[in-house]
This record gives sequence, structure tokens and C-alpha cells, in this order.
Amino acid sequence: MRLDPGLSRTDALRRMSEALAAHGLPARDARFLLLDLLGLSATDLILRGHRPLGPEGAATLEGAVARRVAGEPVARIVGAWEFWGLPFGLAPETLVPRADTETLVEAALALHPDRGRPLRVLDLGTGSGCILVALLSELPNATGIGLDRSHAALVQARANAVRNGVGTRAAFVCADWTAGLGGAFDLIVSNPPYIARDTIRGLDIEVRGHDPMAALDGGPDGLGAYRSVVEALSVGPVRLAPGGALAFEVGYDQAEAVGMLGTQAGLGPAVRHHDLAGHARVVRFGPV
Repeated sequence: MRLDPGLSRTDALRRMSEALAAHGLPARDARFLLLDLLGLSATDLILRGHRPLGPEGAATLEGAVARRVAGEPVARIVGAWEFWGLPFGLAPETLVPRADTETLVEAALALHPDRGRPLRVLDLGTGSGCILVALLSELPNATGIGLDRSHAALVQARANAVRNGVGTRAAFVCADWTAGLGGAFDLIVSNPPYIARDTIRGLDIEVRGHDPMAALDGGPDGLGAYRSVVEALSVGPVRLAPGGALAFEVGYDQAEAVGMLGTQAGLGPAVRHHDLAGHARVVRFGPV
């Protein structure tokens, strides 16, 4: 697809939408790309949509459409995405925040109707920090630690915490699950890698080609990370505080298996929370 520098923004949006639709991609992706990459608001497009793209704008949008047609997600192209109504920058080492993961935030917040309590939160495999930052944004007196094996992911998570106004209440640690940590936490959350290794090659190109493999690969059966976390919590030194809870995001068919892992480790009965599609998306242990 070629865009003439003299083309108006409005006409460029139409051309981009048509090009994406010809490849079976949603027209709304064109709008996301044009607004974000040209630094425009929706109002700008309405009031100043007649203005020409110019050479730089045309080249930028041509490249973006080519990347989208090749299977790169919009979030990767613009380098950011929204989660829980908050903006999050992305790095190659972080997952794109997904709407399903908001179920984990909802489940955790439902345990604490008194949002003013001074809770200690631990986010295992924090990635972009979206879960921890979302929780701290709703719990003004809580503090939290985000842990990840990727230093680059933690740099991005720290930037996201600062950007969203919770940087003074969040710390980030580079470690493998709970290694090097100790103490009791009121809330432990995790969206770990949970894709069975042999099925990754069958995932959509937007995932297998652009999400970090370390954030996808859950081992031979997809349950490796859950076993590691459950075992660590059952022997310490990281533990749940009295009345505390552990909440996992799980794959659409993993709730029973993850629930059994936690129950057998003595974490108590498992409670399931469902996403908007009706899948058991979160498994929680405690409080009773």
C-alpha cells in the first residue's frame, strides 16, 4: 500500500482501512495506528482531518500497515496498550496486556472491599507490571513487589508504575519466582507462562511471532510455573499472611488442574472466577 504525502488524514484512514480489510484485519486497527503514530486525538481527526500527511507521516503509516499485514499486533507497532483504563508501555520482553487478565484484578479487589487497608502485594512474573500497577491504583495504601526473570521487563514495569502514579509504592526484583524473597503477603497474584510447549507452534502469528517465548512456555503440560509457585509458598520463606490470598490466571482448560495443585499443597480449597466468555480464568486460594 502506498500513501501519497499530499493525501489527507481522513483519506489516508480510508485507504489504510481498505488495505487491512483486504487481508481480513479489522478496520479499527487503521484508526488506532493513524491516531497513535501521528500523535492525534479523535477530535484532531474530526477538526483537522483535511490536513495532508506529509512525507514523514505517509512513510510512517505505510510501514505500520505493512507490519500489521505481516501479523504484528497493533500494540507492538505503537509500543503501548491500555489495561484497566491505564496506559502501559511495552517492551519486547513483556506480554501485551489482555482484557482476560482484568479478571484477575477484579478477583483480587473483590477480596478487599475496604480499599484503604495497608496491604502487601506480590506479583510473580510481573512483565509490564500491569497487574500490580492496576491493583496499586485501586488500593491507595497498598505497597507491592513485582518480580520477573527479565531485567528488561522490569525496567519497563518500573516506567509504567511511575507513569501511572504508583512508583513510590512499587518495588521490582529480578529473580526466578520467589527466589531471594521472604515475608508474608496479603495478596499474591500471578499470570505465569501457561501454554503447553508443544502447542506454541500452533498459536496465532500475533502471539507466537511477537510475544516473548519465556512468557508463553509453561513446560510440557503448561503447569510448570504453577508447580514452582505452589511449592515455594508451601515451604517458605515467602508465605501468605493470615487471611491472605493467592490468585492465578489460568488457561481456559486449566482451572481444575491448578486447583488440585494448590489444594494438595495445603493452600486450601480453590475458588474459580470466570471471564466474560464464561471460562474459568482465575483460580484463587484463601481466604476461607
